[in-house]
Amino acid sequence: MISSSISATELARLIRSGEVSAVETAHHYLNRLDAANPDVNAIVWIDRDDVLRRAQESDDRLRSGDTSRPFEGVPMPIKDLVSVKNQPVTWSSLAVTEKLAEENEVTVDLIEEAGFVLFGRSNSPEFGALTASENQRWGKTRNPWNLEYTSGGSSGGASAAVAADIAPIANASDGGGSIRVPSAATGLVGLKPSRGRIPNDIRAWEHSTTEGAITRTIEDAAGVLDTLAKVDLLGWYSAPAPARPYLEEIRSPSPRLRVGLLLEAPTGVEVDPQNREAAEITARALEALGHHVTPVSPFLFSERATRGFADLIINASTWSSPIEDPEKLDAYIKYRYDRATLFHAGQYAEIAALLQWETRQVAAQWGRDFDILLTPTTAVPTPRVGSVYDEGNEDPAGPRLTEFRTISFTAFCNIAGLPAISLPVHIDSNGVPLGAQLVGGPYDEATLLRVGAELEQVFDWQHRQAPMVAAAGVR
Repeated sequence: MISSSISATELARLIRSGEVSAVETAHHYLNRLDAANPDVNAIVWIDRDDVLRRAQESDDRLRSGDTSRPFEGVPMPIKDLVSVKNQPVTWSSLAVTEKLAEENEVTVDLIEEAGFVLFGRSNSPEFGALTASENQRWGKTRNPWNLEYTSGGSSGGASAAVAADIAPIANASDGGGSIRVPSAATGLVGLKPSRGRIPNDIRAWEHSTTEGAITRTIEDAAGVLDTLAKVDLLGWYSAPAPARPYLEEIRSPSPRLRVGLLLEAPTGVEVDPQNREAAEITARALEALGHHVTPVSPFLFSERATRGFADLIINASTWSSPIEDPEKLDAYIKYRYDRATLFHAGQYAEIAALLQWETRQVAAQWGRDFDILLTPTTAVPTPRVGSVYDEGNEDPAGPRLTEFRTISFTAFCNIAGLPAISLPVHIDSNGVPLGAQLVGGPYDEATLLRVGAELEQVFDWQHRQAPMVAAAGVR
């Protein structure tokens, strides 16, 4: 029996040992898709025959004695911003004609090489530039913990799929918080790797985006990072190789660390008391584990740099997206598309240089002033379905404060290329999870995963179930 809280690592072990086959696993999750997806709208496209074909190939490899793939037979949805050969890629937009991709992105090659069974496509906002997975093409994705609330974005289809037990793990990506925000909203673990850690065909948003996964456990986060973190000889650069596999790191004791506690948002927005509490209870847990926690006020980019990132870098990247009919764009994306034409190349180069220069000052604080940084994942509790989307479309040029508060603790990590992880440590008054974020020094995912493993033992989040899963009686 496949339980609703099973990790991808444990499921892979069951499949490898023959206790359950990959085909049986695929049927199990296809049944879960039929039961849960109509309510949450996490998976927006799936080829069932292809899923079963891939699962059969996994079983055939295992029967032949090939056990080299660590996640053989484990289903994984792919985000609708990622190209998979012979699957439609729409970037969740009506402004794009649906057509089959001609080749995989490099991340998909690595996912397949790890043995994962591709399990359809998960919803995202149009071209990924929103913190709620809602769009005209596929509709709204809802939170399995409370269907009146969003599952976050841009990897909200991914987070909803895992939280609703439609899949044990999901492909995700992060350009300003898009792994961590939805993980926080749905009670999951969301690791944003360092810049250059996982190969990308193109590092968008001035090298701030990265691929990754949304998982239930730290062990899964470490294991999938081990499989995806390859040196990319064809790319412009790669992160330095880790000292040892991340799975070994989480099984080793962590040294006691200097933890900087940041409760004020770097953007200056108000932080809800419930979000503060998520960070504060994590701080108390870290102190009980022997770490030294101290309030800090780090430099996390100037206002000019952060505004330039949002208003120039992201807008220019939106303009360069494969948009065929701009008039079919959502209003907030059309605003970004049009605004990109108001700047010239020199201004882009100036902001890009400023971001690089200030990153040196930001990154220097790790190891000098503190070892890791602890913050709330977001400055606002998870919003209701439609609120962020409507806010962006009704007044695209306005402050869009809800969205801004959602990314106020996460976006600086992408600009600086720092690794960061959201951990599901709290529940808000609406019964929706809240996360705390740990930010590591340059290329130091190992420390985040070791500390995450310690906190997992304290909070025991890996066994929690969303109410809709528990109510369904899924074992």
